Amino acid sequence: MTTVRSSRNSRSPIVIVLVVVACASLSAHRRDEYLQATRLAIDPERVEVAVDLTAGIAVADRILAEIDGDADGSISAAEGRVYSARLLSTIALDVDGVPLRVELVDTTAPAVDDMRKGEGMLRVRAVASLPKLPAGDHQLRYRNDHRPDVGAYLANTLVPTSARVTVAAQRRDVDQRELIVDYTLRADRAIERRQSMMVACGGVLMLSAMLWWRRARTTERRDSIS
Repeated sequence: MTTVRSSRNSRSPIVIVLVVVACASLSAHRRDEYLQATRLAIDPERVEVAVDLTAGIAVADRILAEIDGDADGSISAAEGRVYSARLLSTIALDVDGVPLRVELVDTTAPAVDDMRKGEGMLRVRAVASLPKLPAGDHQLRYRNDHRPDVGAYLANTLVPTSARVTVAAQRRDVDQRELIVDYTLRADRAIERRQSMMVACGGVLMLSAMLWWRRARTTERRDSIS
């Protein structure tokens, strides 16, 4: 097994449950399908994208030929990255209609023998930075158009680890190639406190300036009378 870069630790016990459910689905997929299971994790400033790809026995050699570019019977780190980049180029992600750039984080490739048995899973991890969003309701849209000729799709959103994010609803198309997530973003209390302090400090400075100006005017009047 080739690992390009290690991925982050599990986000929560609920994540583990979702992964177990996804793995159960993977083990039951059909021989002639290319199962692509996606999990999205929404944070206030970014979206993490995890895609697990498992080719059925009947299509494994076709998929392997695309990944193993030099046909040497193994998947190198470079080949894993090239294929992952190809996958990500077919994935669309946007928030409130604004397209997001999805960047590769790491790839873990299976052994070729496991892949030919329909058991090997290619794991792709990516991330997309979110623009600065105001507090309130937002909508994230994900779509996977990779290998629709043999693809079978799953898509889900993980329970957010940030208390600022609450997922309200998830809507999928029939094939689960597209997932729309409605979520609410709460204000950052730390930023609000800093802004309140800045407003208060500004008020103090303005008051000090006014008092200084009044004292200066009073002094001028006294000097002119004397």
